[in-house]
Amino acid sequence: MELPVSLDPSRRHSLQRQLFDQLRGLILGAGLAPGTTFPPSRSLARQLGVSRNTVMLAYERLSAEGYLQTRSALGTFVSFDLPERSLQPAGVALAHAAPAELRRPAPPIAFQGRAQAVVNRERLEIDFWLGKLDPCCFPLATWCRLARRVLETSERRFAEYRDPAGAPELRRAIAHHLALARGMRVDPEQIVVAAGSQEGLNIVARLLLREGGCVAMENPSYQGAAYLFESWRAQILPVPVDEDGLCVDALPPGGPAFVYLTPSHQYPMGFTLSLERRLRLLDWARRHGAYVVEDDYDSDFRYRGSPLTALMGLDDAQCVIYVGTFSKSIGAGLRLGYLVLPPHLVEAARTVKALLDNGHPWLEQAVLAEFLSSGAYDAHLRKIRRTYLARRDCLIECLRSRFGAVALSGTESGMHLAWHLPGHWPRAPELQRLAADRGVGIYSLHAGAAHDFGGCAYSERTLFLGYSSLGEAHIRAGIERVADALGESMHSRKATQRLRPLYAHS
Repeated sequence: MELPVSLDPSRRHSLQRQLFDQLRGLILGAGLAPGTTFPPSRSLARQLGVSRNTVMLAYERLSAEGYLQTRSALGTFVSFDLPERSLQPAGVALAHAAPAELRRPAPPIAFQGRAQAVVNRERLEIDFWLGKLDPCCFPLATWCRLARRVLETSERRFAEYRDPAGAPELRRAIAHHLALARGMRVDPEQIVVAAGSQEGLNIVARLLLREGGCVAMENPSYQGAAYLFESWRAQILPVPVDEDGLCVDALPPGGPAFVYLTPSHQYPMGFTLSLERRLRLLDWARRHGAYVVEDDYDSDFRYRGSPLTALMGLDDAQCVIYVGTFSKSIGAGLRLGYLVLPPHLVEAARTVKALLDNGHPWLEQAVLAEFLSSGAYDAHLRKIRRTYLARRDCLIECLRSRFGAVALSGTESGMHLAWHLPGHWPRAPELQRLAADRGVGIYSLHAGAAHDFGGCAYSERTLFLGYSSLGEAHIRAGIERVADALGESMHSRKATQRLRPLYAHS
């Protein structure tokens, strides 16, 4: 039997590779029946005008991968059990499917929840989206160098399950960093590595929440946390914020399982919880037997003065759970964050993490540990702080030059600021729409991955602008467009007001 095979020495692939590919294609595509005999290697070599060794090597590879079988007395033939069959489910005909009216309905999905706005799906030319990083700031060269070093010593780590709480070397490096940067003296055993702060909050919810349980939260607050606790059917108790952060006096006298807050750079308003309120909050938690969940999502970016000691660094009653992340300082795509827990919660949190995913992937943890312990992380932070500070200053300068004495909050740290609009201007959602019509993304409270539980004084008169992902030229151009949009809107309003008396007399 002659096979329809054609080899071309001028092609990129070798003759042996060409022969393998075409013979495999004949077996799969032409549907050569199992047991079909292939010509002897000498005969096929003569047909194709190639060496017998080329054919023999192709046959050997086809046999090794399960497409051919060779028996000395019978020759070479198509395998009766092709490898592709083990990768595909066998078709089963439902000959006696029940009529639709007799089928029982599937049980309802137990989960109920809303997805938070992680990315902006609207394509805008200049986008001041909150929490977005500039990909050019990722330390690619250093990361690649450290990844190569780690891979050279990987040994069996890819094949083994590791400690679900995280790589020991990474937990040690995080503990060292927190001692210097946040005033926290913690044992590495208190740390559980998670897939960003969102998984960390999921672990906290699983530890502390029961259906109908109470959670006190800042109002407004981070949308991802609000929607998460809501999905656990928790009762949310909103607490207002002002220029000094969470209003501790407004906390309920008892009942909540924990208080969730962002004290270093309140999300989204940007306020910093004062030291006096930090101490009062910890005293409240001690007296009421409640936990405090401290989300320190962007505390690495402080532009003026020293940061206040983290709540956990002030806690002597073991009531604070600290949530940290590298999504803002290195990159959200790494999905690396962590929890620091009071000692009595550690074992339960490790168990929850093990049940979720048996631990975070090893390679990213190993590289991050090297990045932290080598001093590269500190150098990276110094560099991007300077970059973000220049962009923040550019944004503030542009706002002031175009709009005068603007009222801003959250300028001392973080990656975004809040712009409080005068009462005679359009409402924040309207100005957001006018800017979007000109290809610029600025965001009202409800549109910027934040959540208002109702009764929030900032909902209609505050816009939020992230500056970390935009170069200074784009910041200037974006604010110019916002100014043009606002000027056109204000001019239209004045014209309408002048015409109203005419309409009244007509």
